[in-house]
Amino acid sequence: MASSGRLATRRPESVPFAYPYVGPSSIRRAYCTSPVGQRIVNANGLSAWANGEAATFVVGLDGVLRLAPRRSEHVACAAALEVLAAGELQVVREAGGLRVITVSNQSTGFCPAVECWSDVVSALSFDGVVFPRAFTHAIEFRRCPQCRELNLVKESWFVCVFCDGPLPLEWNVSARRAVQK
Repeated sequence: MASSGRLATRRPESVPFAYPYVGPSSIRRAYCTSPVGQRIVNANGLSAWANGEAATFVVGLDGVLRLAPRRSEHVACAAALEVLAAGELQVVREAGGLRVITVSNQSTGFCPAVECWSDVVSALSFDGVVFPRAFTHAIEFRRCPQCRELNLVKESWFVCVFCDGPLPLEWNVSARRAVQK
């Protein structure tokens, strides 16, 4: 039976998780020689991406935002390393600075939990940059305990689309580990 949509208990904001790559090994192999994401360490670096197009992003274990063109694989953007967060974002220029108008945790290569938002905030916290209070499009990823397939939970319906088995309320995609900042 499906859940009522109640989300899992949140982790303390001070304890980030490292997410390993969980996508197909063929993609990891194919993109291991691709250029890694551009390190963004200030608003000037982010400004180069303020063209209204979405970009692929990761937040590395060092807390630094890395950006690559949208059709890039997250594993390439991350140089095949673990990440604190991954997804897509869109930046525009506005009077007085930059605005992140959309940001998601959409990465089927890393499948980060929505709790990675605090790591995205830390990586985007540059003077003159405004961003949403939460993901504009948050995705709940779950692995089915029965058939082991990866699912995107939609409309709080915690039922596997492959075998109709119940999906857990807690994020369970891979073995992630807590990291110290």
